Amino acid sequence: MTQIAVLGSMNMDLVAYAEKAPQLGETVTGRTFRTIPGGKGANQAIAAARAGATVSMIGAVGHDAYGVRLRETLEHSGVDTDSLRTIEGPSGTAHIVVDDEGGNAIVVIPGANGTVDHLSPGDEGVIASADMLLLQLEIPLAAVVAGAQAARRHGVRTVLTPSPARPLPSELLDSIDLLVANEREAATLTDRTDPRDAAAALLDQVPQVVVTLGAAGSLYLTRDAAPLVIPAPHVTAVDSTGAGDTFVGALAVALAEEKPIREALSWAAAAAAISVQREGATESMPYRPEIETQYTA
Repeated sequence: MTQIAVLGSMNMDLVAYAEKAPQLGETVTGRTFRTIPGGKGANQAIAAARAGATVSMIGAVGHDAYGVRLRETLEHSGVDTDSLRTIEGPSGTAHIVVDDEGGNAIVVIPGANGTVDHLSPGDEGVIASADMLLLQLEIPLAAVVAGAQAARRHGVRTVLTPSPARPLPSELLDSIDLLVANEREAATLTDRTDPRDAAAALLDQVPQVVVTLGAAGSLYLTRDAAPLVIPAPHVTAVDSTGAGDTFVGALAVALAEEKPIREALSWAAAAAAISVQREGATESMPYRPEIETQYTA
């Protein structure tokens, strides 16, 4: 099976569902509250595992009830947690408001994720044995750079999700094979609001770029071929939380299985389309047979 390593965050998502998100200084009445395991690292790990890969998670949880549940959630989805350490203190949390349009607003408290500022003994071996390494920016940048450089040393392909968006140093970008950003992240990184312009600017820094466009699909650019625009399936969104991570996890599996890029992007779009029709992040992520049913070439 395809082997994927994920270096990143684990959060317990504290989710309030309401007709609309409050504006600054405003109070609104919500409809439902749920605690749902998440975090971009965990999300991508679970998405990749459910899509058919063997996945190892590198990161940290706190010595609390959330940490226990986060670890159990990974293991239930088949993710190896031998490289997931437990530290004194709280686990990471994400405080999320989901509106009736399926949109969300999120505040992340790093907790244990903030301690992942380097590779621990054994982490490089996990990365070296993988076909692909998935990275995000919800842990300290030093660890992201170290992970990317370790992958480069061992010939392992890297995928970076630049979220939350921030300036990216050349020492990181030089070790990235594919950058997957949403429209807002791409605009933040490049100061260009048009997705095509932003993707072209990012292509000056990394060999391949995907900009996800929500319901409009995704845009793919590489240095040696014409751009591709891949449509997304038409569905009614209930909750978009975790949809981007579902897309990345499924895309990584497809690429590691050597699917052509157009097919890989369509397959990932099918996975994301399933996830937005369900509430929650990890809870919404589809298993491979569901993706195959949704996918149309």
